[in-house]
Amino acid sequence: MSDVRRTDAVLLLVALVWGSSYLSAQTATAALPVLLVLFARYALSAVACLGVVAARRRGSRRWTRDELRAGVALGVTQAAVLVVETYGVAHTSAANAGLIISLTIVLTPLLDRGGNRGTLPVPFFAATGVCVLAVGLLMSGNGFHAPRLGDLLMLVAALIRAVHVVLVGRRTAGRAIRPLQLTTVQTLVGTALFLPAAALDLPTLVHADPATWAQLVYLALFCSVFAFLAQTWAVQRTSASRASLLLGTEPIWAVAVGIALGGEHLTPLTGLGAALMLAGTYWGQSVERAHRSAPERRLPSTHAPDKEPECPTALTTPTTT
Repeated sequence: MSDVRRTDAVLLLVALVWGSSYLSAQTATAALPVLLVLFARYALSAVACLGVVAARRRGSRRWTRDELRAGVALGVTQAAVLVVETYGVAHTSAANAGLIISLTIVLTPLLDRGGNRGTLPVPFFAATGVCVLAVGLLMSGNGFHAPRLGDLLMLVAALIRAVHVVLVGRRTAGRAIRPLQLTTVQTLVGTALFLPAAALDLPTLVHADPATWAQLVYLALFCSVFAFLAQTWAVQRTSASRASLLLGTEPIWAVAVGIALGGEHLTPLTGLGAALMLAGTYWGQSVERAHRSAPERRLPSTHAPDKEPECPTALTTPTTT
């Protein structure tokens, strides 16, 4: 297998793992309280990350001051994302959760005014409008009615995640921050935040059945630690555009896993909403990427980069860490 195909395969695997995380979270929260699930996910991730950091130390500093400061701040916002997202997926379908959360793709450029280099073009707002229409259809089910609590929570989660992604870019820009160390601090912060709320339910966690533990381990080790490290490895070996395209297939996998393994189904209206959401987010992503890279294209050829520059806010934060 060539290096390009290997890298593409890794990125697709990351997207598949993240897409499957919604059904895993839904299954876990059906057996355990949401806050207990989040504590277990963070604690297992923290143990794994600490192990990797210890193994890779080789005389270098474990954490720098910038990594600690950024990790604490981003750990709080990341925890906010996951608590709303996990409550949301517990009250809606895994397919809807994966589709609605993809609104982050179009919300992030709207919030990151400093990174867009001017006013966004009209087509971007048209793509956003398509996504809004898609959300309405996804919430409709068999017909228009009051939105489900889970769908509304996923909307809030998408907004908070967009804020988190913007903060990642601003907190890490121009600083020598190592992704593994940053992620480790975030997992430790999340563990500390959820421990008090989950403390009384810890005996329930200890006596959870093997299937529930399997979901928790999958969420922590595969959807968080493995996916993040694999994403970082792959993004360093390809262009930002190609990585964004492949990682953007996450909602497709969320729908596929929800239908194939979760027994979910799409009505005609929600099927149309799913198609519009995928089209709108891909359209918005391509418009924003072209708009962001336009100044570089206008530079003299002697200064043109060989590869499109990476976008930290789009690629350095896993969708479900």
